[in-house]
Amino acid sequence: MTNQSRDIPARVVVIIPTYNEKENLPVIVGRLRAAVPYVDVLIADDKSPDGTGQIADELAADDSRISVMHRAGKQGLGAAYLAGFAWAIDKGYDAVVEMDADGSHQPEQLPRLLKALEDADLVLGSRWVPGGAVENWPKSREFLSRGGSAYTRIALGIDVHDATGGYRAFRTSALQALDLQSVQSQGYCFQIDLAWRALRAGLSIREVPITFVEREVGQSKMSNKIVAEALWRVTSWGASHRFRQLTGSGQK
Repeated sequence: MTNQSRDIPARVVVIIPTYNEKENLPVIVGRLRAAVPYVDVLIADDKSPDGTGQIADELAADDSRISVMHRAGKQGLGAAYLAGFAWAIDKGYDAVVEMDADGSHQPEQLPRLLKALEDADLVLGSRWVPGGAVENWPKSREFLSRGGSAYTRIALGIDVHDATGGYRAFRTSALQALDLQSVQSQGYCFQIDLAWRALRAGLSIREVPITFVEREVGQSKMSNKIVAEALWRVTSWGASHRFRQLTGSGQK
């Protein structure tokens, strides 16, 4: 993995996927624009029936740094981010940030993620490293998240403490080094998938502590289906990886 020091990326876009986030979107965008005024924002809305897309258009009309991507329907978190990545690469951005619309990812902590890109290809905002924390979570949710990250470390043999976290920053050069067209994972498994791909591609990853704050408005997108997808995909990836190691049929 590369560790040479580089400049903080100059052109940064924050991708915010939305589905029924009409109350949260103006708040999170306002906080983001106040905290890091020089970054651009791409709102990727999956045709929210509550009118989130219209609110996004209104925000964009008042701020030239905000763009909106209207998608055909609810296609999942992974698909929204992949579309956003392609848009960002096409527009020539140096870095891309993933951020939830519900306020769980604090924009005020974004500068530390961008600073860490000086010597990394991918920076993970981590809840499970020293200094990281969660607020307003029941113990069952914390157990699920910690357990999922621990299982991922064991199954894939990787040294990543918060593989499922969705607050992260990529250099676009790193995204271009990954085979994004072959990504099929959705939900929070998408986050594991991209970190796993980055490590196998020899890219450098850093984790920086963040405080994750559970949403106050709206419903969480977490579901049993999302958990099940992550479990079987990680198990499958880990088994295939171990088999290739044992048979000497390649490291990837």
